[in-house]
Amino acid sequence: MEIKVTVLDRRGNKKIISGPTDINLNLMELLKIHEYPVEGTCGGMALCASCHVYINSANSLPEISPSEKAMLDDNWDTKSNSRLACQIGINKDIHLLDIEIAPES
Repeated sequence: MEIKVTVLDRRGNKKIISGPTDINLNLMELLKIHEYPVEGTCGGMALCASCHVYINSANSLPEISPSEKAMLDDNWDTKSNSRLACQIGINKDIHLLDIEIAPES
């Protein structure tokens, strides 16, 4: 299965991207594949917040882990809909997800 994600980038451009659900990617990796400026400095370990995004849809997402919450709590531009893209796996539950890439920290 392939999922589609609507992405609003830091310049205000909106685009629909897609990715497969069968190769164990996370949202940060999908954004990087599509050449969005998310660094993923920590390699997806929820230690840097360089893949911070805002979730603008009501998709069923995994609960925020304590390490992800701690990283977001330390970030100046965190909102109630903030998540780290590295902590969101690519699966059928995120099909039609709508996100905005957060400002650089």
